[in-house]
Amino acid sequence: MFSKSKINDPAQGGTDAPKPAVPSSTAPAPSMPPQKQNEFKASAPKAKPPASVLSADLHVTGNMKTTGDIQVEGTVEGDIRAHLLTIGETATIKGEVIADDVVINGRIVGRVRGLKVRLTSTARVEGDIIHKTIAIESGAHFEGSVQRQDDPLNPGAKAVPAQKANPAS
Repeated sequence: MFSKSKINDPAQGGTDAPKPAVPSSTAPAPSMPPQKQNEFKASAPKAKPPASVLSADLHVTGNMKTTGDIQVEGTVEGDIRAHLLTIGETATIKGEVIADDVVINGRIVGRVRGLKVRLTSTARVEGDIIHKTIAIESGAHFEGSVQRQDDPLNPGAKAVPAQKANPAS
């Protein structure tokens, strides 16, 4: 009781010191202003929507146009315009394809226009390809012409002229 030890000193939080009782239900909560319905709410940037998928058993007749992505596994008879167009191995497209990025795993009968065009080893293309950059994997089947343009998405754009070799005179 008259010890010089700080163990029993209430000011130092000793073991003999009574603990103040604070009821949890009466503890003051942090004050938050009530939100109004019309009040601006900050939100995270919107995620890019997933690609629209045309399944293998789907047959579409007509043109399609989107600013988003399309993955085709079925058959389309018509033109397709998209941001990213992926042609699956089971897909067949009969018409013109226009996209920023075209990945061809299946079959296209018609013209392909794209900033980036990639023919995988399972691709079969019968038609012209107008591109800014192109990649053709070994095993891809291609019948047609390849033409580079700075703006292949614009049908009125001129082709980049090929440099001719000057024969020695």
